[in-house]
Amino acid sequence: MLSFGLSYDYRCPFAKNIHLHVLAALAAGTDFDVNFIPWTMSQGHRAHGAPDVWDDPTHDGALVALAASVSVRDEQPDHFLVAHEALFRARHEQAIRLATLDEVCAVLSPLGVDVKRLAADVASRRPHRVIAENYRFMERFEAFGVPTFVVGSDATFVRYMTPPTQDGRASASIIESLVTLMANQPDLNEFKHTRVPN
Repeated sequence: MLSFGLSYDYRCPFAKNIHLHVLAALAAGTDFDVNFIPWTMSQGHRAHGAPDVWDDPTHDGALVALAASVSVRDEQPDHFLVAHEALFRARHEQAIRLATLDEVCAVLSPLGVDVKRLAADVASRRPHRVIAENYRFMERFEAFGVPTFVVGSDATFVRYMTPPTQDGRASASIIESLVTLMANQPDLNEFKHTRVPN
């Protein structure tokens, strides 16, 4: 079994691609042990001296989808994988901003998520505290973006350009090759094609 952490922010198209590969692999029965790590891009872009974004209600719109996912992950875990996929697809394939709780709930309610329970949890700001804890966890690795894999005591940022096909086994092979490379080649610090493929 491959075990790894994987950070996400629904606003990032590269996070969407790699998370959809992981989800496709899991749906195909691949035995991955994945810790889905919420991580907000907003924290690194806040004004100097400004409060942390999870403590600042003016950033709630940027965090609402992330907070909702934390709520589903922690309190309705049987719905998390389908909710996770739906939120990525809503943002990047349906152009839904996911900047209000109503927008998020409209995506999640048809999936069977208890949106009243979710809304109460988000209003309590418990998910925001979890986001803060996860952000600080990723700071240990000097993480700078999503998606970042955590494998053992190391972390690796990956920018994968294409979403999955219908073949979950192909997605499993991609993730397995990436995680194996991370685990077995810690001296490989940067590996980047000089041109974006067509």
